[in-house]
Amino acid sequence: MALWTQDGFVADRWTTLLDIDLAPETGAIIVTAPRWSAEEASLSRRADPVGVLIGAGKNANAELKAGASRPLVALSFAKFADGRAFSYAQLLRQRFGFTGELRASGDVLIDEIPLMLRCGFTSFEITNEPTLRALKRGDLPGGKLYYQPSLAPHEAPAGTRPWLRRQSV
Repeated sequence: MALWTQDGFVADRWTTLLDIDLAPETGAIIVTAPRWSAEEASLSRRADPVGVLIGAGKNANAELKAGASRPLVALSFAKFADGRAFSYAQLLRQRFGFTGELRASGDVLIDEIPLMLRCGFTSFEITNEPTLRALKRGDLPGGKLYYQPSLAPHEAPAGTRPWLRRQSV
């Protein structure tokens, strides 16, 4: 699996653990939200950082609130048609004040990445082959002018209309 940011492909220093995996003694790890909740005391004592993977579901709001204190939150896109993680990203950034790395995990497609960036995502686990090829070529789709406000730091108001955003290049 490749990790992509706006700076290109980067090495992933994080290891994602399944609930049955033992946590290694050292190294940055990502655990599921239920595991974080169950093992928060012991995981908090680790010298290395612990991130949280949050999936869509009825407990997501509480998991977002708990995960907002972590250095990394990975939001799961279980399938293309499920866009709840877009809303979760907005909630994390705006309501819960999350400032760390926000990672898109799962079924990440090239057409969604520009919208994910505008919602505050900063890194993307890429497993989809067409998406991987497009990013390697530098083919990132997207517009240059938006009417909706964004959480993307590279967008600034355009002209005298504060709601109109222009993407800086």
